[in-house]
Amino acid sequence: MNKKNLWGFLIVLLISSLVLYFDLRATPMATLKAAAGQIIPWRLVLVFLAMALSYVCEALILRLLAKRPGTAKRSFWSYLRIPLIQALFNGITPMATGGQPSQLAAMVEMGMAGGRATSILMMKFICYQLVVLFAYLTAFIFGFHFVAGKFSALAIFIFLGFALHVFSIILLLLAMFAHNWTVKAVKKVMKLLGRIFGQERAQAWEKSTLEQVESFYKESQALKAEKKKLWGVVLLTVGQLLCYYSAPYLALRALGQPVDYVQVTLMTILIIMFMAVIPLPGGSGGAEFSFQTLFASFISQPGVVVLAMFLWRFATYFFGMILGIFGWSFKPAKLRD
Repeated sequence: MNKKNLWGFLIVLLISSLVLYFDLRATPMATLKAAAGQIIPWRLVLVFLAMALSYVCEALILRLLAKRPGTAKRSFWSYLRIPLIQALFNGITPMATGGQPSQLAAMVEMGMAGGRATSILMMKFICYQLVVLFAYLTAFIFGFHFVAGKFSALAIFIFLGFALHVFSIILLLLAMFAHNWTVKAVKKVMKLLGRIFGQERAQAWEKSTLEQVESFYKESQALKAEKKKLWGVVLLTVGQLLCYYSAPYLALRALGQPVDYVQVTLMTILIIMFMAVIPLPGGSGGAEFSFQTLFASFISQPGVVVLAMFLWRFATYFFGMILGIFGWSFKPAKLRD
């Protein structure tokens, strides 16, 4: 891990620690002890098991996409370390911008050609975005009214996060299903930007954007041709996201709270939308604030909300980053296809 990434890790740790410190300071110690006394150990294990299973699902997705005649027989660890490394770099870079490049580097490190690795990651990204679109639409339709009615300021940022995701997914779908129209639209937009930023810069942007459009289109066509593999990846992605979204519910159940799974999961997805507009590594600060704001509305014990927030944050971010450090450190054998 270089110095820049180390700073990202320290920023996440510092902000989360400050949020936790102010929450603990504002909550009486007796209240926290009472909440801690409600912890059910075997249910606490389930929180971390769910996160571990989400990484396993992602590893299985990568292995399924990489499987083809003539490929090297790589160990499962070769694939499992990729989502762990992604969790590390997603957590320490603003807007999770380091996740994709770190996955590519890890796949090249295990002996896979850069072009092939990029192709696999792009196919995974396409399936992931389609499943996430369904999850976000479901949460927005059935859960947003609750937030808008009680927390109007928070609802604005959740709506912005939702709009950002939907806009990016619409662009992805256009690149997949309206290729010629997308190419023409990109050229028109770049022509307009050329008048503002200069033709030379706009031409460089146009070239880069069109290359990505072509790559998305090529991979989407290849994925559509392998329907059995496509459905396998979609089902594994659903499993991956269900494990990830279930962490807050499992944390609250570990603290003995009789909460509803559907309600908590919808709130969790809305929190993740809110985190998308926080330009700090790991959505630090915004994640903790939104968690407490939403769940305090139907959990009367403040100590439980604080401890549940800490368990959720540790399981979904710090646990993944710790595993990611091990994944980065223990490299698999380098096998060429």
